[in-house]
Amino acid sequence: MTINCKGNLIDISSPKVMGILNLTPDSFYDGGKHQDISAVLSQVHGMLHDGATFIDVGAYSSKPQADFVSEAEELNRLIPIIQVLISEFPDIQLSVDTFRSQVAKESILAGASIINDISAGKLDSQMLEVVGILNVPYIMMHMRGTPQTMQSLTEYDSLIKDILFYFSERLAAAKKHQIHDIIIDPGFGFAKTREQNFQLLRHLEHFKILEKLLLVGFSRKSMIYKTLENTPQDALNGTTVLNTIALQKGANILRVHDVKEAMECIKLTNELT
Repeated sequence: MTINCKGNLIDISSPKVMGILNLTPDSFYDGGKHQDISAVLSQVHGMLHDGATFIDVGAYSSKPQADFVSEAEELNRLIPIIQVLISEFPDIQLSVDTFRSQVAKESILAGASIINDISAGKLDSQMLEVVGILNVPYIMMHMRGTPQTMQSLTEYDSLIKDILFYFSERLAAAKKHQIHDIIIDPGFGFAKTREQNFQLLRHLEHFKILEKLLLVGFSRKSMIYKTLENTPQDALNGTTVLNTIALQKGANILRVHDVKEAMECIKLTNELT
């Protein structure tokens, strides 16, 4: 299976890695680390060198109870960095982590390739229309509410069935706007308890019924460090374990802070196929 990124067909027959670049001061793990151009370039160079196919740039933290960021501030953080990265790494495939259609539009016009929307179009009624017009790959994630309210919205009739129904509805909405390359993200940590996150992973293979590429993002999240009773800084080994399980259950893209270790997961699990 392939996705079309600015005219480049990216082959996803073997799993790929998406490296995380947070431009926010309040991200749960690396907030404030990438607040100047030299730090950004160094981080991105390292992730590309280690094997990342995509770099996911975000300027609005989606951690629980994250601070509100205005659209103007989000654009002010994003666009100059996108322009610098495109200039420095002309072949880079940039994904932009935003739920705002105007931010999506301006980011693609600045040179980004993919839109990564934590709300699957539910927080901006124009998002699906804009993505369809832009004709770019679209990552739609499962979430309830907003980052500020999601932790209070964790009651489900049937977790897996409810999430599958959510995606079937969002895929139908995306189809109306002729969005072709769609990637599904079940949303680990978003409107789900620690126990529900593990239930979701236990049944991850069920999402292949949607016949879309599957992205997972566990990297250093609380489902790991709260279970292991440590911290995000100590959660790399746990992340590697869950990434390996996800690959065995059909994950196509690993969204991570630590690219080298994720690439090693892929290389080793590929030996089992």
